[in-house]
Amino acid sequence: MMLTLVLGATTACGPFSDSGSGSSKGDSQKSRDWKVGDCAGPDTSQSKDGFQGLDCDDPKATIKALEVKDGEIFAGAVECPAGTDEIISVKVSFGGDASTGGIPSKTICGRNLSGEHPGDAGAGGGQLVVGDCVSDEAKEVACASGGNKVLALAKTAEECPAEADNPIELFPSPGRPYNAICTSKA
Repeated sequence: MMLTLVLGATTACGPFSDSGSGSSKGDSQKSRDWKVGDCAGPDTSQSKDGFQGLDCDDPKATIKALEVKDGEIFAGAVECPAGTDEIISVKVSFGGDASTGGIPSKTICGRNLSGEHPGDAGAGGGQLVVGDCVSDEAKEVACASGGNKVLALAKTAEECPAEADNPIELFPSPGRPYNAICTSKA
């Protein structure tokens, strides 16, 4: 059995495995039971976005798990806590290469160990949250560069608060908990 962590969600993609492989890498070592507080670092031996489990004091460690969730088939269905910088999907593959397939078994919501936190509201990365900014094309941007301030995320534009003078309706996506970004010109 192969274990692979695949980084993927709204803005980040990559592999993560128990033996040192990353978001979409395969791993021939035994399956790892990920817990909040576990750390990982890059492992590009099988994927350019790969990660491997590491001790948090290892100089190669770059992220720490904020939350460990069940795996999701649809990346948009993953809802990580605020401040999540990386979303890693752990995949299990039976007899194949987990980097190209596999069944999602866990999702790791990770926070960078460095001072760089693109997942913070307004920083331009991570999952879209209230306080972020988006372009008119609904692409997340750093609020310092302008854009539309996200006031709420709703199922429809009609559910947006009155102060959302520029709602952006999205094409429906399986698993995503919203189809409208309620924004106001920043």
